[in-house]
Amino acid sequence: MRRLGATPFAFPDFSGATRRLVLVNLVAYFVLLVVQLAFRDSAGALIEQLMLIPSQFLSGSLWQPLTYSLIHPGLLGTLLELLSLWFLASFLEMSHGGNWVMGLYAASVLGTALTAAAIYIVSGTFGAALHEVPLYGCVGGIFGLLIAIGVLHGDVEFLFMFLIGMKAKYMAAIYALIAFAMIFGEQRMYAFAQLGGALAGLLYIRLVPKRGFSFYFSEGWFGLRNRYYRWKRRKAAKKFEVYMRKQGRTVRFDGQGRLIDEDQDDKKRWN
Repeated sequence: MRRLGATPFAFPDFSGATRRLVLVNLVAYFVLLVVQLAFRDSAGALIEQLMLIPSQFLSGSLWQPLTYSLIHPGLLGTLLELLSLWFLASFLEMSHGGNWVMGLYAASVLGTALTAAAIYIVSGTFGAALHEVPLYGCVGGIFGLLIAIGVLHGDVEFLFMFLIGMKAKYMAAIYALIAFAMIFGEQRMYAFAQLGGALAGLLYIRLVPKRGFSFYFSEGWFGLRNRYYRWKRRKAAKKFEVYMRKQGRTVRFDGQGRLIDEDQDDKKRWN
């Protein structure tokens, strides 16, 4: 999708978080295919349990927001989804890193699922229950990636439908308008869910640290661990000062618990 000078159809890098996302979805597709061939009678019931059906999710099928994006029934649709996921995730990974992309994708997928459940609850509460549509596929995650590119890299030119050159911000706007138009059709719950995934992606890029939650928490953990070690070092230094005073000697430590070499200080003072 991304234009690369004289080679507009060149494929991007296939590594890191991009490769993990594509391979997980690809493996899920083939596993589902084998299950359908091996257990034709019961495969349909299993797939229905893995898709996101808001009424079932609210009744206790809590795994559905985590599994629905891995359900890919059709070959052509799966191919288009995984190609889009490859191009979009690879582009973002080059700019923001793998952890950030994984977090964005997960937030968009979960945002899509939770929006579908929320719309189902709200519509039922006000007596205008929407027609329940099972959700499957990773379109919500892809929509979140596309929104991120449109907001952060809006002037980058992509190949829309792999044929027409278009800036990312316009392409994201077109997809958003299509989803908005679907609200007035029969699959309005599906459209609301997609827009919810896009909103979750937008909130993610606005609120989450640039290197992702994992880097943020790892930095916080290392900072906390280092403060603990410095505290232990200062405590040990104070004990050592007391011990040396009892031996008739005076030693001093700085605020970090490091020994102050007074002889070295004298040399610096006189040189």
